[in-house]
Amino acid sequence: MSRPKVLFLTSSLLVDRVLVHTNLIETLARYGEPIVWAVSRGDDQNSSVWENSLARVEEFPSVEPFKAFPYIYLRRLNDFVWDYRYRIPTRVSVKQHVRDKGLPASVRAMKLPALALAMCHVEQFLEDRTEKLLLTYPRSVEAERRLSEIRPSVIVVTGAFQFEQPAIFAAAKKLGIPTLAYIPSWDNITTKNRMVFKYDGYLVWSEQTKKELHQYYPASKTSPVYVVGAPQFDIFFQKEFYETRAEFCATQNLNPDLPIVLYAIGSPNFLQEHHGAIEMAKRIVSGELGAVQMLVRPHPIHDNAALSKVFDKYGTLVRLQQTHNAGKAVAERTQDERQIREWINTFRHANVLVNLASTVTVDAAIFDCPVVNLDFDPQPGQADQKLIKDINHRWNHFKPVAESGGVRLVDNYDELAAAVLRYLQDPTLDREGRSRIVRHVCEYADGKCGQRMAQAVGDFARLEPQINSIESKAGAWFETVAQI
Repeated sequence: MSRPKVLFLTSSLLVDRVLVHTNLIETLARYGEPIVWAVSRGDDQNSSVWENSLARVEEFPSVEPFKAFPYIYLRRLNDFVWDYRYRIPTRVSVKQHVRDKGLPASVRAMKLPALALAMCHVEQFLEDRTEKLLLTYPRSVEAERRLSEIRPSVIVVTGAFQFEQPAIFAAAKKLGIPTLAYIPSWDNITTKNRMVFKYDGYLVWSEQTKKELHQYYPASKTSPVYVVGAPQFDIFFQKEFYETRAEFCATQNLNPDLPIVLYAIGSPNFLQEHHGAIEMAKRIVSGELGAVQMLVRPHPIHDNAALSKVFDKYGTLVRLQQTHNAGKAVAERTQDERQIREWINTFRHANVLVNLASTVTVDAAIFDCPVVNLDFDPQPGQADQKLIKDINHRWNHFKPVAESGGVRLVDNYDELAAAVLRYLQDPTLDREGRSRIVRHVCEYADGKCGQRMAQAVGDFARLEPQINSIESKAGAWFETVAQI
């Protein structure tokens, strides 16, 4: 008798990390055959990332886009209706400051009928009909063929808000294969466009995300929702990746005897944060912050290599991290062991983190690294000042973090420099607040979230033999899940 199969879909390096470097696959392999369809698998340069995986790793099937009419237009209408119905602060802010500015007239024309539909409270009816229509569109004939051949017991969709993976869900739905949606980040529920398809179950980081899922996706209340923690951070607890400060500094051309100010930059497609790093570089080189050095970390998903020459002129006190992903399509990017080591040790050895409302706040907090968060637009002219104020004080996912007492909010460059200096003098400041951030976002911080995720998948699929209890805390968690 063949072993039951669990199929994971991944089109993001953030999920690749979980599948390669946590105990998720190892745990599932004890009682079934894990299979991974990865977009990054199709790039020959990424072959070393997957070569030691216990899963059977295959290239992602080809996927076609929806036709504009009526499919994409109906999805847009559905998004507008739900936005008007729930008025999620994050979505309202993004619409006001970003999305409405570039809408074509044909899309803008849908707003009035969307408002009327929202006032009639027919949003769920509309979404049900939209889902039914989208499921009839064959976006991946290849996926349907391959699913028919392997017949997995369950498919874990890790990118329900992305382009590729919903196409595989539609093929699975047609074949009657059960599906789980893993929500891979704490902000997805409130920042992304609608997740139109209804999954048979859900995997989330925290009780907070579960609450938001039920609030904004009412149909999920009748499905099992498993709180598994944030598996991507399990890697932070694997000491085989740890490097000494001297070893890490050698790889970054830094001085191990000087404090490291880490400046992490978000997506250049959203905000122009590099201006803040440039100003800090000038102040460090001038000696304003004393004997310190700065390491600039581009976003690993969105680095486009545009900063490669910007910081050269600041000499040995300012360094820019390099990434092999620069220039690649986003879904094809992944991280080999060297990049994983660099990610972990960057936050282990940083003395202070400077950023703008990013998940790296959590990365730093896990290692008890003090965090300074910009509460102003660093670019000349401050065109996005109101948007940044909204992110810190209105956006659903980041407002609790910004106001947790675990970060220092600064309104200008002088306050930024002062906050960095204060943390360098006393890194214990706001330590309890950083712990609150980790608990709020991650739920668990013990390096066992991949195992919890495996346990949840196994329970959902009712595969035998069940994995042994991971340990007392995981066992208590599972009892809670079983009551859902």
